[in-house]
Order: sequence, then C-alpha cells, then structure tokens
Amino acid sequence: MSGARVGVFGGAFDPPHNAHVALARTAMAQLRLDELRIVPTGQAWHKPRALSDAAHRLAMAELAFANVPGARIDDRELRRTGASYTIDTLRELRAADPAAELVLLMGEDQALAFTTWREWQAIARLATLAVAQRGAGPVGAGLQALQALPGVRAEALQLPLMAESATDIRARAAAGLAIDHLVPAGVASYIARHHLYSPA
Repeated sequence: MSGARVGVFGGAFDPPHNAHVALARTAMAQLRLDELRIVPTGQAWHKPRALSDAAHRLAMAELAFANVPGARIDDRELRRTGASYTIDTLRELRAADPAAELVLLMGEDQALAFTTWREWQAIARLATLAVAQRGAGPVGAGLQALQALPGVRAEALQLPLMAESATDIRARAAAGLAIDHLVPAGVASYIARHHLYSPA
C-alpha cells in the first residue's frame, strides 16, 4: 500500500477489550487511515508482570478486531527475539513501504512517558503521534507535553468515555465474575475455553 496512511496500535492485549476495539474503529475514521496495524507486544521491557502466552494474545487479538474494517493483526513483535521496542517496529514498517505515512497511537500515560522511550526522537521522525483523549474535555497533559517537544508531530484522537481496564478484566475473570460486557464475545469465549487468568 505505497503512500498509504498506516496506523500502528501496539499493546499487550492481555486481553483485548471493548475500549481497544472502540479506539481502533475511531482511529480508522478520525485519522483517515488506510490501514491499522494491531501489534501485540513481544517481550515488553516496561511491563512489571509476565504477559500471557503470545499465542493466546495473538488469537484474542484476531478475534477482537476481526470486524474492524482496515484492521490487520501484525505479529512481528511476537516473532522478534529479545526485548521489543516500538522504534524497531516502525523502522521495519518504513523499510517495507518507504512512502507510507505512519501514525502511532498511544494513550495519555504513554504520551507523558514518551521521552523515556528508546530513541524517541527517531520515533518522532518516523511517525505522527496520535494521543487518545477520553471524552470531550480539554487537551490532556500528555498531548500538550508532546506538542511542546521540538520535531514532534502530535494530534488528538477523541474517544468516548469507556471504563474498561485489562487489569480489572483479568481480576474479574480470576474471581469467576462475568466479563462478557467488557470484551468482544469471541474473546470472552476464548478466555473461558482456555481458562485464562484463572487462579493456578
């Protein structure tokens, strides 16, 4: 897709939930994307806990985003050995299509921590940063911080207010509570079938 506007949405997706799907749909429309790469995290250097098995997270991502037009699951970080960094993924995407316009999606907390990312200046050269903003309130501190950095192109991605949290969903699943209203139906079935997040 030479010259395409390609979004990059990375995350643990452990599990992917309704807010992730809403973000993907909103990004496709608001950011006028031709394609959205959903990139499950490999060995995330910043995660304090062990992630679920890569095969499970990949399968859940495929189920969660199956009905989002333009979304494509990209497993490159899961196949990569060693620690996984966003800059490596962006460089690979740029090498595959030098004319593509890359747009990196991130949350407010990620935006606030952006200058701690590996080669953040290089990331800013390779991609426009789209920061998810919850609700219709004022521009968040994360987006403001990015916009103040020299050479950084950052814009807002306005999301509806949604309370889903992967941490809460894992806790509910571990406690045997319903999660059907928080994750796509296929994901809820997958979690139940494979007993994910159940106490050992």
